[in-house]
Amino acid sequence: MSDPIQGSTNAELLTEPRLVVEPGVAARLSSIATPVLQQMGYRLVRIRISGEAGCTVQIMAERPDGSMQIDDCEAISRALSPVLDIADPIDRAYRLEISSPGIDRPLVRRSDFERYAGHLVKVEMAVVHQGRKRFRGTLNGVEGDRVRLHRDDAPRGEDADMLLTMEDIAEARLVLTEQLIAESMRRGKAAERELKRQLGIKPPPAHHAKNHSGQSKSSKRVTPKNTKQHRLATERAMRGETDPVRGD
Repeated sequence: MSDPIQGSTNAELLTEPRLVVEPGVAARLSSIATPVLQQMGYRLVRIRISGEAGCTVQIMAERPDGSMQIDDCEAISRALSPVLDIADPIDRAYRLEISSPGIDRPLVRRSDFERYAGHLVKVEMAVVHQGRKRFRGTLNGVEGDRVRLHRDDAPRGEDADMLLTMEDIAEARLVLTEQLIAESMRRGKAAERELKRQLGIKPPPAHHAKNHSGQSKSSKRVTPKNTKQHRLATERAMRGETDPVRGD
């Protein structure tokens, strides 16, 4: 499975354009939010406007390495809210919601399709392709401006391998599988280690470096208090005898 972060700088990933974009008001919101996010070190994944329970504007964002924490969402909300209030892109009251892409995330950039090669996806085209708009299958990488997809629902006798033009894709999303969950956990642990490294936080001692009491081998060894020597000395003291080693 390829990882486009290797060999690519954060600056390149940060400014990488989205190939799957929203139309209408969401596009206007995107033009406002994108420069704010980039200045903060994040990149826009998707904007969705929902009319359920009033109006909700969901802005999905991430760091260039794909990570996103609750603190990141809160920071973006504080920075973006006043900017949207001034721009006033929506003519009614709305609730702003900042979120991470999640495990079964949308794929909107070339690097997304490269990063998740080997995983199962659902794709909906903006234009008809071979008589249909919806496809499901395994990503097999990118070729030029097109995505390689191996369909898992292709009829017998029909070629299951196909090429889909990225700019003709209306929506592409990962399908939640055990393989995807395991990969997400691996990436999450790697991101946590990198964050601790940047903050100068040393990792805890390895498990094999600890004894059964949970202390590391480098800890000062405590002398046991209940040895045979201690018991004999206690018995002599009770009988009023003098310790032959220490004397009176």
